[in-house]
Amino acid sequence: QVQLVESGGGLVQPGGSLRLSCVATGSIFSSHGMAWFRKPLGKEREFVASIRWGAGNGIFYGDSVKGRFTIARDKAQKTMYLQMTNVRPEDAAVYYCARSSGASWSTNEREYGYWGQGTQVSVAS
Repeated sequence: QVQLVESGGGLVQPGGSLRLSCVATGSIFSSHGMAWFRKPLGKEREFVASIRWGAGNGIFYGDSVKGRFTIARDKAQKTMYLQMTNVRPEDAAVYYCARSSGASWSTNEREYGYWGQGTQVSVAS
């Protein structure tokens, strides 16, 4: 059974930085992908970033976070990170960690069958 637990959310000022973490228990194979999605209040969930768990540079970013957010993983610790910099008010959302059901690290949330409970990121001066 795969369980994902996010942490690191909180209140950040516009232009500030925040690092989210996602700790996984259970199986994660090299062919799997891990991803961050977010759900702003009143809006649909959207893709943020994804990374292939195995070797290589399989990484995707959503257009709205390119150049500002960085996804990374520590395979030994089974932990995924999202480093958020130059945060904007529109980045406020509940951020979810997800693991793909199969061999994928796509941007499509339907490819992800395991989800964490989410961590809230608020942006305010």
